[in-house]
Amino acid sequence: MIRIAALDHVVFRVRNMDRMIAFYEQVLGATVERKIENLGLVQLRAGRSLVDLVDCDGELGRQGGEPAGKGGRNVDHVCFQIRPWDEAGILGHLKHHGLADISVSRRYGADGFGPSIYLNDPEGNMLELKGPPDALGE
Repeated sequence: MIRIAALDHVVFRVRNMDRMIAFYEQVLGATVERKIENLGLVQLRAGRSLVDLVDCDGELGRQGGEPAGKGGRNVDHVCFQIRPWDEAGILGHLKHHGLADISVSRRYGADGFGPSIYLNDPEGNMLELKGPPDALGE
């Protein structure tokens, strides 16, 4: 029912945003695509995918607990592009596998804004399933 087409984005929680941006731009050749200052989020283009950097002290970063180290984590979530996107079918498939409390939201990804579902794998890793871009623009 669900077919992963590509890695859409990965989200790293960071302590030093400037240092991380410099690394991804200067060392790996990524480019800053979006900044949402009030959330503490910087999104860098890495080929067809995105690398999201979330400031651990920002609004989104605080949701992930302590920074990486003894009690914290630095990977927030991994996002997979799902094609084709059959929303009703995907939700039914997830429900069949015991994931009934799942909802669809509209979020930004490597291809733009579109449908998105968050869920956890059995080890507690947060995953995002991302549909194709919608026609609303932005």
